[in-house]
This record gives sequence, C-alpha cells and structure tokens, in this order.
Amino acid sequence: MDFLTLFLCYLCFVLAAVALLCLCSGRKESFLTRNINSASQVLSLVIPAQLQRVTHRALHRLFHTRSSLFVALHVTLQAAVYGEYTWEVCAYCWELQFPLLLLLLPYLLLVGNVSCFLLCSQTDPGVITKSNHAALVKIYAYDGVLFQKGIVCPTCDREKPARSKHCSLCSGCVHRFDHHCVWVNNCIGAFNAKYFFLYLLTLLGTATAVSAITVAFLARLVLLSGVMHGAYIDDRGQERAVDILFLVQHLFLTFPRIIFMLGFVTLLTLVLSGYCCFSLYLALTNQTYNEWYKARRYGCSQHLTAQQPHQKQVVYKNIYSKGVWMNLKEIFKPPTLLERSKK
Repeated sequence: MDFLTLFLCYLCFVLAAVALLCLCSGRKESFLTRNINSASQVLSLVIPAQLQRVTHRALHRLFHTRSSLFVALHVTLQAAVYGEYTWEVCAYCWELQFPLLLLLLPYLLLVGNVSCFLLCSQTDPGVITKSNHAALVKIYAYDGVLFQKGIVCPTCDREKPARSKHCSLCSGCVHRFDHHCVWVNNCIGAFNAKYFFLYLLTLLGTATAVSAITVAFLARLVLLSGVMHGAYIDDRGQERAVDILFLVQHLFLTFPRIIFMLGFVTLLTLVLSGYCCFSLYLALTNQTYNEWYKARRYGCSQHLTAQQPHQKQVVYKNIYSKGVWMNLKEIFKPPTLLERSKK
C-alpha cells in the first residue's frame, strides 16, 4: 500500500470518526466511542505524527471554529444545480412548450431563499452582552430542570439567562439558543430563528420544484419517444421488453448530468422534508433544538419523573409552551421585556 492510499484511508477514517463522535457528543462514553478511540490509537502507530497533527488541525478548524467553508460549499452546490437546470432542463422544457411560469418558479424561490439566507447569516441571533444582559435575563423564567438560576457562564463571566447557551464557535452566549448552523455560518437564536425557518422552507421549495420539473420533463420525453413500447437485446442475446431498470439506464446514458442532478436534488428534498417537519414540531411546541436535546440527554420529558439528589421528585414540564398559535407567533415576533411585564 503506497503512502497516498494510506493517507486517504486515514483521512476517511478520521472524517467518519468525527461524524460518529458528533452523534455521540454529550453522552457518556459508549461502546462505539471506545472502539473509535481504540482504532485511532492503532492508526496513530502507522500514520506519521506530523500528518496526524496537520489532519487534526484541519478538522479542528473545520468543525470547531467559525469558517465560511460550508457557505462556499453551499453556494457551489446551488450554482451547480441551477446551472444544470438552466442550460439543459429549462432549455429542453422550453422546446417542449412547458408553461413559462412553471419554468420560472425555481428562480423565484431562489430569490426568496437567497434573501432569507443573507438575513439569517447577517442578523444578530441574540448575542448576550453587558448592555442587554439585564433585559434578556428577565425575558424567560427558569424551569429549574434544564435551566437553573444563578449559573454563571465561565467564559462570559455573566449569569446565563434561561434558554441561553454559550456558543464556542461564536465566542458568546446566545439568547434562546437553538444551534449553530455551519451552512449560514451563524448561530440560530431568538432574533434570526424566523429567517432560518423561512430559509429552510424556501430551500425545500427550490429542491422540490427542480425535482418535479425535471421528472415531468423526463416523463414527457419517455412518452413522446415511445421507448416503453419497445424491446432490447440483453447480454444473452434474448429480446426483452423495456422495464424500469433499462429505462433508468437508458436515461442515465442519454442525460447523465440531468440524472445525477435529479438524484442529488431528490435526496436533498427528502432530507429537507424530514428536517423541516422536525423544525416545525419544535416551533409548534416552543422548544429549541438545544432544549430538545438536553431533555433527552438528561432523561427528561414532559411525562417523565426524575430523582434529584435530595430525593425530591421533580416532573419536567415545558413551561415555555403557550399553545400552538402563540408558540408559532413567538418565532416571528420574539417577546421583549415590555411585553412580558404586561402579562
């Protein structure tokens, strides 16, 4: 095995290990984590120490510091998809007399998506500073389970308001912290959650529109060509009727870039659909991802009891939920100290 092959194997292993460790983060050392650490120790005996330091430094910069790399990747993928859609799919569909408004729909959604992306990435998510700390600490009450009164952030040296969390990538505590999104290179907090939610919806809309139009174009092409009524000769020299597998292979050989783009965008649509449903669930129940994760990390739920050190039985309840409509309204209009004092 040459050095390049060994390096690529090592790099793939490290990336896979980082992804798996991210899934296990915040939990007690699991069987999977112990095995990954053991395998890393074994590989460290083979891989040169200098190469290990360079790899770890690169991974630390990629996943543990604020970087625009994922933003650049996001823009590159979006440009590639729209480039293929414009030069091939849209051009063929225009020749097949597809409605103009239908062909322009992905571009209209793209304008909305880029606008929400810029707002989400540039808007202050709610970074807690000395000037706004006194006001933000009074917005939400402490639930006594996930958020305890009197807890001081060791980095910011200030009491942490309820529903806040310190983000190591942004180097500050964030009001109503949800998560840090590498794709927009910003934290998602109280003041940009609405833009992030709209960004997800418009991104799902663009992926769905491009997928649907591409599928409609390929279906129209198949119907016009009459290929489904034909036959082909297989490897054994026998004549067979055209089936789905042959049709997919035929389309891939005829339009390889379009099929590849369609596969990528379809997969993206499925992933975004699941994530949008999860985000909608969090919004309707007035939870952040941080709170949802902490509740399950500590074994808490709305109907689960836990034993405290002094044998006091505490029932965790989401005290921030005010009903579906008010919860959704809070995403688009975060409460202020003035509004809370009127209640």
